[in-house]
Amino acid sequence: LGVLALAVWFDVRERRIPNGITVAGTLAALGLRAALGGGALESGLLGFSLGLFLGLLFFAAGAMGAGDGKLLATVGALLGIEALVWCLPLIGGFGGLLVLATSARQKTLRPTLVRFRDLLFHVASLGRIGERRTLASPGAVAVPYGVAVAAGAAMAWLGWGITP
Repeated sequence: LGVLALAVWFDVRERRIPNGITVAGTLAALGLRAALGGGALESGLLGFSLGLFLGLLFFAAGAMGAGDGKLLATVGALLGIEALVWCLPLIGGFGGLLVLATSARQKTLRPTLVRFRDLLFHVASLGRIGERRTLASPGAVAVPYGVAVAAGAAMAWLGWGITP
């Protein structure tokens, strides 16, 4: 929880999550898992790998910052593969709420929803319909997505615990 709190603090304040936080969090998580045995460590490594893969995928698509993606990998190392899979919809839900709240506060809710619809069409059509939108696109709503990752991870940890 300390790693998540630090990540949120930096993400909200500076719009970045330092590598030191994610690296230290990952090493601590994997160290704790190693102490629980080979199966727990394997689950943590698989969770880390899935989190890193998804983080890189979203970063490459321009939908998430690099620090947010690395935090997702850290969460995977801590929770393990099974809990991470269950945690992903929570992270997405918190992220969606964060975008909606930010858009409403900035009075850009309607354009944000239209851009999201266009993004869905672009992804569903494998790039044949619409244009690729990223955080750098005009009118994009940038949010500290590390907050959503941390909220989803904390809720998953409290609800399901760490999977061995």
